[in-house]
Amino acid sequence: MASSVSGTEEVRVSGMTPLKFVGLVCVFLALCLDLGAIVSPAWVTAEDQYYLSMWESCWKPVSSVDWSCSSTLAADWQIATLALLLGGAALTLLSFLVALVSLCFGSRSCCYKPVAVMLFSAVVLQVCSLVLFPIKFIETVSLRVYHEFNWGYGLAWGSTIFSFGGAILYCLNPKNYEDYY
Repeated sequence: MASSVSGTEEVRVSGMTPLKFVGLVCVFLALCLDLGAIVSPAWVTAEDQYYLSMWESCWKPVSSVDWSCSSTLAADWQIATLALLLGGAALTLLSFLVALVSLCFGSRSCCYKPVAVMLFSAVVLQVCSLVLFPIKFIETVSLRVYHEFNWGYGLAWGSTIFSFGGAILYCLNPKNYEDYY
């Protein structure tokens, strides 16, 4: 809390506007969704016979009850997708930590721009990974059964959307709004 005395009237101005608090919540949600997407076993599924995650690809032959799995880290495009997604998650984590530390130690307004830049960078990395993934999947994996991009892929998009929202909120000029709070 900063305070200034004007005559006999004391005015208190909070360094954390509601917009920045909502931005911090958006970044936290993006971080949680990133974690869920990275550990999700279901980025692509196909009728109880196939599933693909960031880490492994598993299929079940019709005549068998056992699943056969292999690492997805053998294909360049899957490594690139994972690296871009992890890079975006790391930037989201870093921006969350910077925003949280600046909130706790009162140096708020000087950190708004770096947090926004990190979040926009995370969004770019994640959008690249989320566009690359289905293009290369359809190009390289030939499934003869109905398949769909599942909840793990959706969590990654949710994370990207929340990161973008947080970046927009951290871009808003706090000087224009702090006088109202």
